[in-house]
Amino acid sequence: MPPVVALHAANAPLDRLGRSMHDLRISVMDRCNFRCPYCMPKDTFGESYRFLGSAERLSFPEITRLAGLFVGLGVRKLRLTGGEPLLRAGLPELVGDLAALPDVEDVALTTTGVLLGRHAEELKAQGLGRVTVSLDSLDPQVFRTMSGGFGAPAEILEGIDAAIAAGLAPVKINCVVERGVNDHTALALIERFRGTPVVVRFIEYMDVGTRNRWDRARVVPSAELHAAVHARWPLRPVAAGYRGEVAERYAFADGGGEIGFISSVSQPFCGACTRARLSSEGVLYTCLFATHGLDLRTPLRAGADDAALAALIRSAWLARSDRYSEVRAEVHAAGTEHKIEMYYIGG
Repeated sequence: MPPVVALHAANAPLDRLGRSMHDLRISVMDRCNFRCPYCMPKDTFGESYRFLGSAERLSFPEITRLAGLFVGLGVRKLRLTGGEPLLRAGLPELVGDLAALPDVEDVALTTTGVLLGRHAEELKAQGLGRVTVSLDSLDPQVFRTMSGGFGAPAEILEGIDAAIAAGLAPVKINCVVERGVNDHTALALIERFRGTPVVVRFIEYMDVGTRNRWDRARVVPSAELHAAVHARWPLRPVAAGYRGEVAERYAFADGGGEIGFISSVSQPFCGACTRARLSSEGVLYTCLFATHGLDLRTPLRAGADDAALAALIRSAWLARSDRYSEVRAEVHAAGTEHKIEMYYIGG
């Protein structure tokens, strides 16, 4: 493999709003073992839906090469996503390759948790630092509604236990909250994990993609949920761990741990966003709500050297002006644009 082009942090590109590129989310698989209505509704993504073929996805060496170029442009945190990343055979091997890249400070994984128990120890051994598990409710019926009829909370809890035992702690839980669907089970989720090395984070239901039938009336604002939690277990704010952290963090006043709120709809945080996203077929997206991206697979497979690929990435970031969540109302008033689906772009 050709040497990675390295750039000094002082020369790292800033987008048009002065934001650096610090985090790269890498989707390694467009398939998933769930059909969550807010992401991959099964009436669209059924048995006849055509997902990418293996040759269309980036290989592990291709992912590692591109990740190295992003690191050279200032990225320090890598997160593997999907779809469901653990459906990709040999994923711990990729984790090891990414963790070995110079200047990478953190390699993390987002997963449904169903397969986590089988792989937690090997993932940790290969250099995975942290894991985030999607868990929308502990109520079995509500869970199946939110997962599209697949899986059960018990499976996810087993995966979380395995991650903790392997040393992948603190484990973070992402819970997408929809009014009238699972909001009434939020406090039970907190109660289950208080006092453990698990951080529950509540995510406002977002209009990612165009197929999840988003309705703002089903959004539960974080402030409303925070008030309900605070009334039960008093909270105190915790300072952000780094610039661009998406979750507002709170600790339980009695020492019972920490929770977080991700408020893309009611309290947009576009101004501090440092995330780039690489799809499983090698397209660079500069926003979760992107309508288009930059194809890196074609020049990579055509023989472009590292300098040329790094220049493409750098140019895309310099041109970035994304702030969708801040202008959501204007976009919707003008007519919804086609947006890339979340399962494909890597949440």
